[in-house]
Amino acid sequence: MKVIAIIPAGGKGLRAGNAEKKGIATPKQYLRINNKELIAYTLETFQKNKLINEIIIAAEPTYFDLLVKIINKYRFRKVKLIVEGGRTRQHSVYNALLSSDANENDLIVVHDAARALLPNEVLSNAIKTAKGKGNALVCIKAKDTLIKARKYVEEYLNRDEVYYVQTPQIFKHKDLLKAMNKAFKENFIGTDESMLVQKIGKKINLVEGSVFNFKITTQEDIELFARLTYNSK
Repeated sequence: MKVIAIIPAGGKGLRAGNAEKKGIATPKQYLRINNKELIAYTLETFQKNKLINEIIIAAEPTYFDLLVKIINKYRFRKVKLIVEGGRTRQHSVYNALLSSDANENDLIVVHDAARALLPNEVLSNAIKTAKGKGNALVCIKAKDTLIKARKYVEEYLNRDEVYYVQTPQIFKHKDLLKAMNKAFKENFIGTDESMLVQKIGKKINLVEGSVFNFKITTQEDIELFARLTYNSK
């Protein structure tokens, strides 16, 4: 059983507030933070993890050359393919999935490029869970009081039944492919892979995540990430 990581890295990163003077935005995953590209932090975790066999990156062709430079610079030897991303995350993952040489029971590990502080133990635990149970969804239990509201409070939610979904999300190749084919046939675009796999009747196994495994989306996230990684240069 091979374990293949798919890193969708085709997002524009516009919410990160990194627009240049010409109005062109550098996608957040290629920003240099503490002299290292954000995506390099992410790839490093997968390169070092002993359970990962291969890595496939889905990205905009404009950034293929930059990715090759990053891969060579940091010796990310597990990166086997760089494929063209699609118009949505779902399309990007699908393109990578179709480009892989995975067997139907190989594990596909999908992880956001912008979750660059994934602890190695979280990744390993998720892979081990998926090997034993068929899939794994990394998430963290809600700690704060949660409300449903528009302008005013409408309802208080039971936080004991609420989780924040993260990545990686791990599935057998045959299950993820079946789920994606079904979604595209029905013109359905999900927010993540677990939503698609759940729709084909699979029970999704939860694995504990980490607060450090946050998705870098805003300028504040970038500043927090910079502080957390300052002493790791």
